[in-house]
Amino acid sequence: MKCVLLDGRSLTRAQLVDVANGAGVELDPDALRAVARAADFLAEQVRREEPIYGVSTGFGSNADKLLGAHPLRDELPGTLPSGRSLHAELQQNLIVSHAVCVGEPMAADVVRAMLCIRINTLLKGHSGIRVETLQALAAMLNAGVVPVVPSLGSVGASGDLAPLSHLAIVLLGGGEAFHEGERVPGAEALRRAGLAPVTLSYKEGLALNNGTAQMLAMGVLALARLEDLLDTADLAAAMTVDAFAGRLGAFAEEVHALRPHPGQVEVAARLRALLSGSTLADIAYHLVPKFRFWLPDSWDTPEAQQLRFDIGWDWVPADQRHGREKFYQRFKPFRGGKKHQPQDSYSLRCVPQVHGAVRDAAAQAARVLDVELNAVTDNPLVFPDREAEHVEQQVISAGHFHGMPLALALGYVKAAIPVLASISERRLNKLVDPATSDGLPAFLIGNEDGTESGLMIVQYTAAAIVNDLATRAHPASVYSVPTSANAEDHVSMGANEARHVLAMVDDLGKVLALELQTAAQALDFRTDMINAARDLARRSDAAAFAAKVQGGPPEDHRHRAQFLAEVEELRAELAAADTFHPGAAVAAAHAVLRTRIPFLDRDRALDGEVAQAVRQVEDGSLLAAARRAAPGAGRDD
Repeated sequence: MKCVLLDGRSLTRAQLVDVANGAGVELDPDALRAVARAADFLAEQVRREEPIYGVSTGFGSNADKLLGAHPLRDELPGTLPSGRSLHAELQQNLIVSHAVCVGEPMAADVVRAMLCIRINTLLKGHSGIRVETLQALAAMLNAGVVPVVPSLGSVGASGDLAPLSHLAIVLLGGGEAFHEGERVPGAEALRRAGLAPVTLSYKEGLALNNGTAQMLAMGVLALARLEDLLDTADLAAAMTVDAFAGRLGAFAEEVHALRPHPGQVEVAARLRALLSGSTLADIAYHLVPKFRFWLPDSWDTPEAQQLRFDIGWDWVPADQRHGREKFYQRFKPFRGGKKHQPQDSYSLRCVPQVHGAVRDAAAQAARVLDVELNAVTDNPLVFPDREAEHVEQQVISAGHFHGMPLALALGYVKAAIPVLASISERRLNKLVDPATSDGLPAFLIGNEDGTESGLMIVQYTAAAIVNDLATRAHPASVYSVPTSANAEDHVSMGANEARHVLAMVDDLGKVLALELQTAAQALDFRTDMINAARDLARRSDAAAFAAKVQGGPPEDHRHRAQFLAEVEELRAELAAADTFHPGAAVAAAHAVLRTRIPFLDRDRALDGEVAQAVRQVEDGSLLAAARRAAPGAGRDD
């Protein structure tokens, strides 16, 4: 089993993901010596009867209650000493009374990540936990015992108290846990793993349940998934740009040097890499035909009759070009699928600005999470080696459990996710809407008989998800609900923030999958239509090619000769062209998608194919293909 060495100082997000997915942990011996030093210090202070919060006092609003030497009821006449240790009882009760979450259990990877985070922060040696208790926690993780932690119950200060209590209660032989996939009582899970329950000592309950492990675990796992989805979003946008035969100037390096937001610059560079080699992007406007419905007499050969479309252009009459003569010296006077305009719509042209801003939000969250991974987040903090006159100077109550740094960073990501989903849906919508698709068929289906809906409803599904994401984007951290009789009068709600982000990331992937499925269909149509025009140009003369051009003058018109001459120029330019194709990375991803989802030539049940597209985004196969095909197309280059 792969193992990650934990020392309280060097845990990375990648290592945490490894542990979440099954790697084991080892504990650094030097860190364990610091752990032992703090635990011994606390034990000595208790022997001296020093008042220490959470050790010899109650918690929260009970902080003013000092523990006695024995239970008060032991003083009743005729009562035998109970033998109960109030110090141990305090820690035990803290865990059992706080394990009150509700809802469905958190996923195993989240719970394993929480355990790893808790172990790592306790290894800093400022929490007072004993070495043997920490080793027992690590043994439980390594044995595959996954505590059942219901998903709802943390307010994010004092940390994730209730969820972490569900973690710790299994260590005590209580609660429930999964072992080898079976949900069993906590004591049974420990027995099956060959482990014994732990009896807590001074401050150990507080050390185990006081911290930000839930929000941090969910945040790290969400960010790991989001980072691949950011690359996937760029791939989806690139495939859509190729399907539109879009303009590349908006992605030029010198353009983005003038507004160098890091994410924006990175996305522009990635788009250039993804679209490298494309002969669709920046194609001359007049070469792009527009879709027309297939008719029995649309094509002149049996092979061409198998096409799912007809194509055409409109001729711009000579007497309608006044004042535009110079333009028509460069661009031939034909209106096909592409309008003669130098810029695409915002959802294409502004991909670097929008995708890049989301990347910057993720980068800010990553910076915060990286700090938190190796931070102490419980309370009070133990400084056994500090010179001090009073114990309060060595055991200091502070607020490191407060989750606001994470909550605000994750709130930024939470607001960014619907933005990325929304621009993806807008690109998808442009592809299926004949008013905006630059000459593609309505809903990307031939539909010559008028009976087919094509990909119409795919856009509905994307729109529904975008709306759902938007309604969940409100930051939880702006609404604090005080707890613990107002002793904890401002809380972060960071656990809710993290839980929302983790779920929203998965839904973002579904929207991107729908765009990729739609863009692949559009790309097939665009490529086939232009190449059909090229093939026709190679086997026809101007008079035959003119059948695809509407608006030409009749035989006896004075502009007839000019019309045929200009048609010949269009025909000759197409005939001389190589086969039109997308960028290498886009083509590679398209080919992988087509291994599971065939071209939609007629209406059929699409639910299984939509599910396949979602799986291809989840398993990373489309992204991997693009990265292999184009250096600069992703982090694995």
